[in-house]
Amino acid sequence: MGVIRKTKAVEVLMSEFRNSDSAISAKQLITQLKTQFNKTTIYRILDKLEDDGLLHSFLGKDGIKWYAKCTGCSSTEHKDVHPHFQCLDCGKVDCIPTNVTLPKIPSRQIEVTQLLIQGKCESCVDAI
Repeated sequence: MGVIRKTKAVEVLMSEFRNSDSAISAKQLITQLKTQFNKTTIYRILDKLEDDGLLHSFLGKDGIKWYAKCTGCSSTEHKDVHPHFQCLDCGKVDCIPTNVTLPKIPSRQIEVTQLLIQGKCESCVDAI
């Protein structure tokens, strides 16, 4: 349940995402912003931004939570049903802009799904 106020902490966090083309881990944000905000504040704001449909989250390698900008989402509906790619060499994580069709499962209602693809990103493949 978001309804986020435009505080300094919100602006700083949103600026991090505006300036990045890839996903950012909560761990990374805490390390980068530890002199400005404590980790509780960072997690609280990330949760609210996700509730408001501005960010979506997913689990990466080693169970680390990552966040990326939403496209066309709202506080009532997330439309981010796409795979995420994590480079095993450099660690870069990003959204893969392709549609994923979820199967219909009898007697089940799918609420959340995550697809993480791991391998080498374009920069690391070119470096070979």
